[in-house]
Amino acid sequence: MTDQQREATLYRMVMKNHLCPFGLKSLDLLKREGFQVDDHWLTTRDETDAFKQKHDVETTPQTFIDGQRIGGYDDLRRYFGKPVKDPDAVTYQPVIAVFATAALMALGFSWAALGTVFTVRALEWFVAISMCVLAILKLRDLESFSNMFLGYDLLAQRWVRYAFLYPFGEALAGILMIAGALLWLAIPLALVIGSIGAVSVFKAVYIDKRELKCACVGGDSNVPLGFISLTENLMMVGMAIWMLVKAI
Repeated sequence: MTDQQREATLYRMVMKNHLCPFGLKSLDLLKREGFQVDDHWLTTRDETDAFKQKHDVETTPQTFIDGQRIGGYDDLRRYFGKPVKDPDAVTYQPVIAVFATAALMALGFSWAALGTVFTVRALEWFVAISMCVLAILKLRDLESFSNMFLGYDLLAQRWVRYAFLYPFGEALAGILMIAGALLWLAIPLALVIGSIGAVSVFKAVYIDKRELKCACVGGDSNVPLGFISLTENLMMVGMAIWMLVKAI
């Protein structure tokens, strides 16, 4: 029997009100690896519990290859030599996603509005859109964001309510800068919150040498506080100064 003809047995939950995503991922992975899959559905809670008790496992799905139990989805990935995501691992993926998407959106706006891609306005839109997207991520869970933000922001540590107001200020400044409206409000707002943020991050990371997580993409991220966080704040400061120069 060739590798492409190997067989695997998969037990996964497929219930009326619950379809296990890891079961689907296991099924897809096995097929992509060339396995013929004997796909067993666990359609009730009692059936699932009985399966767990029989095989002395705590979770499903469970995959068996050549009569040997491989385990759940992560175990299956390890079996095939594929990387397994560590939920506690440091990552810059959220920040890369935000900035890359904001950049493409800005270029799209520039093309639609000005008929060309690489313009000064596109750069302005990039910064403003980034501010808005980052604000949205913070506003998803204000409580979680505030808990992480209070760990390093100097103003928030003195006035806790600022931790809850910050995302709204960031979003408002970004929206006004996209529109080019009420710049008398947007410019000082971005300048103040950006400056305070930059000083706070610089002190926490480069002076106090603290290892913290950044609240820039929300309170549930594993993005480390450091250069990226400092860049976010300096972008706001730079944008505010640029808009001020243009307005003079």
